[in-house]
Amino acid sequence: MHILFLTDNFPPEGNAPATRTYEHAREWVKLGHKVTIITGVPNFPEGKVFAGYKNKWFQKEIIDGIEVRRVKTFITANEGFVKRTLDFLSFMATGFFAGLFVKKPDVIVGTSPQFFTACGAWALSAVRRKPFVFELRDIWLTSITAVGAMEKSAAIRFLEKVEMFLYRRADRIVSVTHSFKRELLDRGIDGDKIGVVLNGVDLSTYKPVKCKDEELAERYGLTDKFVLGYVGTHGMAHALDKVLDAAALLKENDKIRFLFAGGGAAKEQLNEGITGRDLTNVVSIPRQPKEMMPRLWSLCDVSLISLKDTELFKTVIPSKIFESMGMGLPMIICAPKGEATDIIEWTDSGLIIEPECPKKLADALRLLVNESDMNNTFAANAYRHASLYDRKVLATKMLEEFEQSIKKRAS
Repeated sequence: MHILFLTDNFPPEGNAPATRTYEHAREWVKLGHKVTIITGVPNFPEGKVFAGYKNKWFQKEIIDGIEVRRVKTFITANEGFVKRTLDFLSFMATGFFAGLFVKKPDVIVGTSPQFFTACGAWALSAVRRKPFVFELRDIWLTSITAVGAMEKSAAIRFLEKVEMFLYRRADRIVSVTHSFKRELLDRGIDGDKIGVVLNGVDLSTYKPVKCKDEELAERYGLTDKFVLGYVGTHGMAHALDKVLDAAALLKENDKIRFLFAGGGAAKEQLNEGITGRDLTNVVSIPRQPKEMMPRLWSLCDVSLISLKDTELFKTVIPSKIFESMGMGLPMIICAPKGEATDIIEWTDSGLIIEPECPKKLADALRLLVNESDMNNTFAANAYRHASLYDRKVLATKMLEEFEQSIKKRAS
């Protein structure tokens, strides 16, 4: 099978969409399939082109057997609805054009969170008469209104019509959560064409460690400290200002440190809050290459998953849950009760507290510091369940979805 995959993000970018696509594609190649990725030059989340790349009309490279074709786009930081939309639209156009020159694809896949990439994939499938698979990573329009990035408007209503058009035209929809599938069913989309392939973890890379990375621990003053780590994108959805409020409540406890590692739209505001409030118990590390992630995770005694208190976030599953499991880390999740909290609850791998509640976060952290047996139990349960989310297994499930789309188109 030749899989043509359009994605706005791909390594060396290290966000969840880039990681999922790369780890799936790598497994597909190992299984004997041909994979062509169309993407932009790496620039997420700061909107700055990574070293070694240029924003050219076309460039090609091979990464672990995956053919990666990079196209020119309008580049901006991961903030601001209008500029980001221009970025998405530009990739839709240049990605579509580049896809016309890919030889003999069997299936064409477009991934969200934003759905303009899927628009380009659908247009390619229509022109080339190949199955179109929509990988649904987020209900994008609901997300941008939920975090306050944009109010409900005529533009949003128009985009909702485009969104529904894509759902109806897709030969197959692959959702990353069961909640997204239920939402599409409620909106009248045929359930027979919707599959679910959750996010996961590369267990060849993420595994428990016996001690913290000595060099990093010494550099950031984390040796012999109990570290609550937030590792990943710092976005508007994550209520990180409330985490700083919890850090302020624990400022006098010299044993505890808060670690933030990553970049995103909320990173600058976070750093300003740390400096302005003189939070000496908080360490902020900028975005690092993907290969650094296991070393960063090794610094953590507990992983933090934080989301804003909105209805939408009952339906999402942050990918850092699975990386935490792979590292054998207990978790504290501050999120509305839903699919993510359900995973923590049934695996018994951490504490669930109300979102945006600094006092309860501080209390939970105090509890885990003092209850080592509880901490160790959560850690063991996290790792024991990690195999359920092995990326190799999930990549195979994704292939089955592609095969169904091909069979449907042929029938």
